[in-house]
Amino acid sequence: MKLQDELNKAGGFKNLEHLAKQVVEGFISGMHKSPFHGFSAEFAEHKIYNPGESTRHIDWKLFAKTDKLYTKRYDDETNLRCHIIVDNSSSMHYPKMDSFSIDKLNKAAFSALASAALMHVLKKQRDAIGLSIYSDTYDFYAPEKGSDRHHHMLLHQLEEAVKSKPVQKQTETYAYLHQIAEKIHRRSLIFVFTDMFQVSAENDKLFEALRHLNHNKHEVVLFHVFDKNKELTFNFNNKPKRFIDVETGDFVNLYADQVKDNYENAVKSYFEEIKMKCLQYKIKYMEVDVNQSFNAILTAYFIERQKFI
Repeated sequence: MKLQDELNKAGGFKNLEHLAKQVVEGFISGMHKSPFHGFSAEFAEHKIYNPGESTRHIDWKLFAKTDKLYTKRYDDETNLRCHIIVDNSSSMHYPKMDSFSIDKLNKAAFSALASAALMHVLKKQRDAIGLSIYSDTYDFYAPEKGSDRHHHMLLHQLEEAVKSKPVQKQTETYAYLHQIAEKIHRRSLIFVFTDMFQVSAENDKLFEALRHLNHNKHEVVLFHVFDKNKELTFNFNNKPKRFIDVETGDFVNLYADQVKDNYENAVKSYFEEIKMKCLQYKIKYMEVDVNQSFNAILTAYFIERQKFI
């Protein structure tokens, strides 16, 4: 069954766990051409063999199938701690969704489903998961745990975030990143979902907050979420339109072609600045177009996870 059929069957985001499972299964089915070929449905039980390790736990049957060395994982191994951070300010609820469609998710819905997919994989790996959601306040925080009850609570919070549709809620991302950084004491893999839209004068504060988040040897992945067609390339027809700032309510009336070139140049310059700062602070930066699949996000997880093993 197609993911959109599952989305309709679930009544929107009422069964986020089931949708996340469908996303992950679709990703796993395509792994045969990826560096993770051979994991299949049992990927949670293996890790890549590192030279110098004991060969006692190498899965030789898997080696015969893949020509790659993997070792079996056991329950008593040290598991990963992961904290997912989701921006739920008003700008994350663009573009407006009259109904849920897997092909037309807004930034909040895309981030929630991507987070749920990551959580599904982490649960299979028996890893501890924490979650922070913020808008104009610190909406929700839960430390890293691995129980089923905890997992379902986090999924419920993601569902509620998507349905919340906050009106004119601005955010100071840097303020909440500092708060979250102070709460995470043990080395963790941290995923941040945000569109990075804020007052330009606060850019330096944001980058310092990302730097703070990266302390204590945490691995930080910044998923920069946006609608490429509208928010990067500004593809609107040249009819007179009212463009409204969803976080302040301010608006301007204009023809898109009048500002398209200047807009694109300004946004691309800002994106490049973000990339350079992330490189400087050793933060993995990924552009995430909400019109694309979730594969890049799940691939990033598997790559970053190897640094913890």
